[in-house]
Amino acid sequence: MKPTPSTTSRRNIPPPLLTMGMEEEFLLIDPRSGRLRPAAGQVLRRLGGLAACRVVPELTRCQVETNSAVHTDLRALAADLLRLRALVSAAASDAGAALSACGTCLVGCGGMPPLSAAPRYWRMYEQFRALLYGQGVCGCHVHIGVADREEAVGVSNHVRPWLPLLQALTANSPITDGEDTGYASWRAMLWARWPSAGPPPYFLSVGHYDGLLRGLRASGAILDRGMVYWLIRLSHHLPTLEFRSADTCATVEEAVLLAALVRALAATALVEVRRGVPGPPVDHTLLCAAYWRSARDGMEGAVYDPITGRVVPAWTLAERLVETVRPALAAAGDLAPVTAALRALRRGGSGAERQRAPHRR
Repeated sequence: MKPTPSTTSRRNIPPPLLTMGMEEEFLLIDPRSGRLRPAAGQVLRRLGGLAACRVVPELTRCQVETNSAVHTDLRALAADLLRLRALVSAAASDAGAALSACGTCLVGCGGMPPLSAAPRYWRMYEQFRALLYGQGVCGCHVHIGVADREEAVGVSNHVRPWLPLLQALTANSPITDGEDTGYASWRAMLWARWPSAGPPPYFLSVGHYDGLLRGLRASGAILDRGMVYWLIRLSHHLPTLEFRSADTCATVEEAVLLAALVRALAATALVEVRRGVPGPPVDHTLLCAAYWRSARDGMEGAVYDPITGRVVPAWTLAERLVETVRPALAAAGDLAPVTAALRALRRGGSGAERQRAPHRR
């Protein structure tokens, strides 16, 4: 007998061990004043060997991006990220700059940033003009290996409700231009101005996904697939699902925590997709509201749970996330390090809170 979705859903399908990779964006600043330093060209010229092809320019000349290798082991990912940060930090120091692991620049980041030389960025300026003002912001993107595009959009549907919490967990940009913005992640608010940004829609199929991209392109809201700025998107050049909700994390430990949680979410969702279970149809407007609330409050406040429709302490929802993905964390051997990392983050405060403490003083 051919299994139906209901009988298939009762099968014990183990969570898969998915691959993961990370892109981290960093600011280059003056080590004395903290102001942005357009030194990306000098930094990139000082990098050689493996780092030369894994550190790339970004939108502005005050930023660089690192690209990890593909990993299945958290410790290997952590060592890779640490090595890349050290190499770029040393190159920045040689160029008279400092590397800043922060979502926004603390001082002097208003107005039009100095754009990189790539023609694509100048086409963006011609099309979007003042949207680029203050856009020297930095995020952390996690790529999870999901090669089947139909499965990938199904995973996206399942994990949508958790995107606001991932933003809260990584919030690391409360200070801009010397002032506390009142948001744990001001980067999220700046980035939300783009017409293709924000939580992804609920996709009916991969054909629906591709049709939306064609419409965005036809409208002029994007120039190419690389400008799809949804918080989850199918990578346009890799067989991965890319999670884009996070600020650049202050530490490697926090970046690896994010990667572990994202992989466990994707693995848990992929099991449900293969069982034929649809993702929860969370209303897009409420999901945007939840994302705004998480960007404002971070982990030190309360968040809106789009599944229950209630505002709850951020750490209460974080505990629920761990319970939801516990089998996937355990299967990957990540449960103990994730539990320890969350405990350390709760004890020491989020990146946003650690920035605010000296700012208040």
